Parts: sequence; C-alpha cells; structure tokens
Amino acid sequence: QVQLVESGGGLVQPGGSLRLSCTVSGFTMDYHAMGWFRQAPGKEREGVSCINTVDGYTYYADSVKGRFTISSDDARNTVYLQMNRLKPEDTTVYYCAFTYTSVQPHQPPPVADYQYSRWGQGTQVTVSS
Repeated sequence: QVQLVESGGGLVQPGGSLRLSCTVSGFTMDYHAMGWFRQAPGKEREGVSCINTVDGYTYYADSVKGRFTISSDDARNTVYLQMNRLKPEDTTVYYCAFTYTSVQPHQPPPVADYQYSRWGQGTQVTVSS
C-alpha cells in the first residue's frame, strides 16, 4: 500500500518561501512520476508542478513558473516543492500525488489529476501579512 506523507506547509508573509516535502512509503518512486496539486475552496484542483523521477523532466503551471521548483531524491523516496516569492493567491491546501504508471527518460510527466492514483493528506499553505 503506497502512502504519501506531506510536510512543510504553514503561514508565511507575501514574498516569503516555504519548502514542501512528500515522502513515499510502500513503493519506490524511481521510474514513476510525482506531482504537486492544489485546490482552493470552490475551485477545481490545479496541477502546480510534476516531475519525471527518471531524469527530472518537469512541468510547471504558468502561475508558478520562475517561483516554484520541484525536485526528487530517490535515496529518500521524497519529492520537494520549493516555493519562493509566495503570493496571497498561493494560499490553499497542497497535495502530493503518485502514479503507478512507469515513465521513461525524456518523457514529460503526466499533469492531469486523474492520471495520479495515490494522494497525500494535504498540507495548508497560507500567505498573509
């Protein structure tokens, strides 16, 4: 049974930084894709950033390009989301996701939420002064 545990959320002032972590247990995330999604109340779930753990091929939503960085550490079975220059509109719950589908080198990661089958419990990020 694959389990994902997120950490790193919290309250930060506009312009500040946070780093989210997601550790996978019960499965080796190598050769799979991992993603970070967020969903604000009353809105659809949005793909923030995804990564092919084979070669680090990444995807970023336009709203976070240049501010967020996704990375993976296979030895720790952990994926990270470094969030810089945070804005109030980044406030919401962030979810980590895993797909059982294998990925190959040079293949872009899946970016739609329905392509991911295992989800973490979510971590709250609040950007406010």
